Amino acid sequence: MSDRRGFLRNAGWGEAEIVPLKGDASTRSYARLTHGARKAMLMDQPQAAEAGVAAADADEAARRALGYNAVARLAGADCRRFAAVAQYLRARGLSAPDILAADYAQGLVVLEDLGDDLFTEVLADGSPGEELYQAAVEILARLHTESAPEFLPSPSGGAVPLFAYDAIALIAETDLMLEWFLPLALGRPASESEYKEHRALWHAALDAVKHSPRVFVHRDYHAQNLIWLPEREGQARVGLIDFQDAVAGSRAYDLVSLVEDARRDVPAKVAESATRHYLAAAKAEGIALDEKQFRAEMAVMAAQRNTKIVGIFARLFVRDGKRRYLDYLPRVWGYLEHDFSHPLLADLRHWYDRVLPKARRALPEQATA
Repeated sequence: MSDRRGFLRNAGWGEAEIVPLKGDASTRSYARLTHGARKAMLMDQPQAAEAGVAAADADEAARRALGYNAVARLAGADCRRFAAVAQYLRARGLSAPDILAADYAQGLVVLEDLGDDLFTEVLADGSPGEELYQAAVEILARLHTESAPEFLPSPSGGAVPLFAYDAIALIAETDLMLEWFLPLALGRPASESEYKEHRALWHAALDAVKHSPRVFVHRDYHAQNLIWLPEREGQARVGLIDFQDAVAGSRAYDLVSLVEDARRDVPAKVAESATRHYLAAAKAEGIALDEKQFRAEMAVMAAQRNTKIVGIFARLFVRDGKRRYLDYLPRVWGYLEHDFSHPLLADLRHWYDRVLPKARRALPEQATA
């Protein structure tokens, strides 16, 4: 167990009021620190709560031996990755939290407090969606002017790898749907032949977009991880959080995370406006994009991400007892049905219609009790 009070005392926050914030789907917890006029955030990542990660050059067998975090290229309990990504983003003029103090061995970090105005909350208050979404995609266009670096300098010294979002990780994520959702829907585990066919179809779909440039990918770029900071200027108006699992991947990935948001409805008009604004912003930044090819890549990456989310949300219900995540599944399946309409994904659409037809995607009551 970490010595949180000792850490805060040494960091100059020993007398601060500590107010825990609502938890999410991760093993991390957050609290707001208030000491007089000063405010900050405390991130607490229990070091024993996550499986390990593998070296950047580890092969598939080595990654599988370490567990899911290594296979899917997640940060695990290593808070140095959060700090390194924050430094990378801040160096580009973006509003990632400043690291005020850290004990990486204990998983404790004091961060700049960017406030409570998550896009989710601001949009719920009736603010125009187009302005916020356009600001968000302008950040992506700016980040996409650079190739993804292999390593990110760490504020504590040395560097951490920016892992490749490779086929091993992407396919492992789609496996989650078979592992967790399919048994809920069908009342039986997925067969080995279903895994084999599903993986082969995903390999084929991903092969169609594998030659696109690799860029920095936030990985969870959506309204609940973006903070509106209208008092700042330009691209600094969008605060960025929850980026510790960043990877090197497709330009389309963060855009589809934003416009196919699992937790809130994004009107089709807003999603299309954001996509068009990204294409224009990318062009203004000097990025050469073929729109037809890019939209095909969007469809593939959206389908991959939404398949993963179906599995993750089912896992959060079955394993962790978090029933509220089932409420998001109809929205995510709606996205998937749209994604699968792209010709590149026709074979996958046929597989789902055969194995998990639409009538079985609405979970029976006995599965959710």
